[in-house]
Amino acid sequence: MAKTTWRLEAPKPFLERPPAVSGLLAPARFMQLLSLVLFVAAAVLPFISASPYLISILTSAMIYVVLAMGLNVVVGYAGLLDLGFIAFMAVGAYTSGILTTTLGWSMLETIPVVVIACILAGLVIGGPTLRLRSDYLAIVTLGFGEIIRITANNLQITGGPSGIHGIPTWSFFGWSFADGLDIGGIHFGSKILFYYFVLFVGIGLAVVAVSRLGKGKLGRAWKSVRDDEDVSEAMGINGYKTKLMAYIIGAVWGGFAGTLLAAHLSAISPNSFEFLYSALVLMAVVLGGMGSTPGVILGALFVSLAPEFLREFSEWRYLLFGVLLVIAMIFRPKGIWPANAVLPFLKKRQIPQVPPTEAVGVVGELDDDAEEGRR
Repeated sequence: MAKTTWRLEAPKPFLERPPAVSGLLAPARFMQLLSLVLFVAAAVLPFISASPYLISILTSAMIYVVLAMGLNVVVGYAGLLDLGFIAFMAVGAYTSGILTTTLGWSMLETIPVVVIACILAGLVIGGPTLRLRSDYLAIVTLGFGEIIRITANNLQITGGPSGIHGIPTWSFFGWSFADGLDIGGIHFGSKILFYYFVLFVGIGLAVVAVSRLGKGKLGRAWKSVRDDEDVSEAMGINGYKTKLMAYIIGAVWGGFAGTLLAAHLSAISPNSFEFLYSALVLMAVVLGGMGSTPGVILGALFVSLAPEFLREFSEWRYLLFGVLLVIAMIFRPKGIWPANAVLPFLKKRQIPQVPPTEAVGVVGELDDDAEEGRR
């Protein structure tokens, strides 16, 4: 008796799938080109105008970009509402400030200690609190942020209310940014060299690392916990460990931004780490688009530079700044550049309607006995 073999044969579609956008109009290629243009423009800017005021505010803005990229891991990827993120910036700034002024270390030598201190701070703060959710987590992180600031205000090693002064700039194997650099007859001063250091090392490293983390296995776990923690745990994801990992990585980026801030200002005090700055960084992430790398960059630049551009309005500048924020959130409630943003030129792409296909057919061969039974 012959054996019958059955197989399913899917019908062929009536229309072919429209080809993907290629060339410069491809979303990934377009974003890479746009990022490259903006990066080159930022690198060329000191050759156009190298005024100390402009370089100073741009350096501060880029440091806030690094800080916002760290908070984007916590809030944008993992969905943890943190109102005291500036505390990690304080840990990094005070750790590097104490080691450089007291022990005579260079900024480069303090980086491993800053990373360890931020990891410990993330474990101490995040360990007992990340089992909480939503508003309760926000209140607890706000309290820890104030605890760090008040502790720094009352310790002698941190300088108390006066803080730490005379923090040196970055140096590498005996050469310091303060020495300047001459290339091709062009003199680069200390502020210009530090500006380029923050641009190439700080921004470049932060953007590449955070973007890669968001697209990897850990990033997908963060987004799963953010969307629905109960469902993600049912699928085998440990929600507590996943959130703690996001909190620690965000803390490390916050500490690195703190070392950059300490070297930029050469002096830090508890007033530099008030709750207002945590709110501004959180505002940058929400305003730009949670979970969106280009959106967070735009949000951080807007929050840090808008008050400076409005300085000519004197006491009205903060009122105008608030009005601009309200307008931005009204017209862009999901952020200036949300994570699921569709580029304008893709909306013009015509996708033909595919008519319904035929039912799935069954293809096989019957033996003689089965054929006679059907008859």
